[in-house]
Amino acid sequence: MKSFLISLLFIWPILLNAKTNVKSRIEEPPARAGWTSEELTLANTAIDVDYLSSEEKNIIFYMNLARMDGTRFFKTYFQDFVDAHNQRMKRYSNYSELKVNRYDAYYRGLEQDLKRAKNLGLLYPDETLTYVSNQHGSDMNKHNMIGHVSSDGRTMVNRIEKYYKNRGMAENLAFGFAGGLDIVSMLLLDTGIPDVGHRKNILNTTIGLNLVGVSIQAHPHYKYSATIDFVAIPNLKR
Repeated sequence: MKSFLISLLFIWPILLNAKTNVKSRIEEPPARAGWTSEELTLANTAIDVDYLSSEEKNIIFYMNLARMDGTRFFKTYFQDFVDAHNQRMKRYSNYSELKVNRYDAYYRGLEQDLKRAKNLGLLYPDETLTYVSNQHGSDMNKHNMIGHVSSDGRTMVNRIEKYYKNRGMAENLAFGFAGGLDIVSMLLLDTGIPDVGHRKNILNTTIGLNLVGVSIQAHPHYKYSATIDFVAIPNLKR
């Protein structure tokens, strides 16, 4: 079982839409005790778009739930992930390395950070950013690459600023997972990433990230990659 996470946050100094190739597994995120139907509907900002797969929509859905009420997300969906992940990892001889350890510093740190996450503002899908994410995922698949630099040398900033200039922006990459809850949970946990950059991007409050593009792609080495691109649009009307 191989997985890998990469994070990058970029803030522009002047700070004041492609289909994926991975078939979705479910049509809508499952309901969960502890959340009202109204809250789940509110978080599901991508439900009506036709350029994302179900699991790509789920990435946005779960990120929104973590931003809406981090403590409840930690106690509900995140615990569902931990239980399911640890059960799956039991088949591997290095289970102790692969499991989510509820006593380690990353787990405890996430719990504390999610306690501070409340009503952070919703993330909304964007077709242009999804195109950017899709192109980078396809590029990594074609060239068996990982990282924020494309095969032609373009950086995340180069790719996004072509469409959104002078904006706050960020990018998360995850490898080895195809499910929305798995991807979001692993990015939030950020085990092995000292600055927990993925977590900071998802829970960002400093630059107003509110648009997101998502792409889950095949990857020759890690089987799957997920590219999540963020942009901050002041006074976004939705």
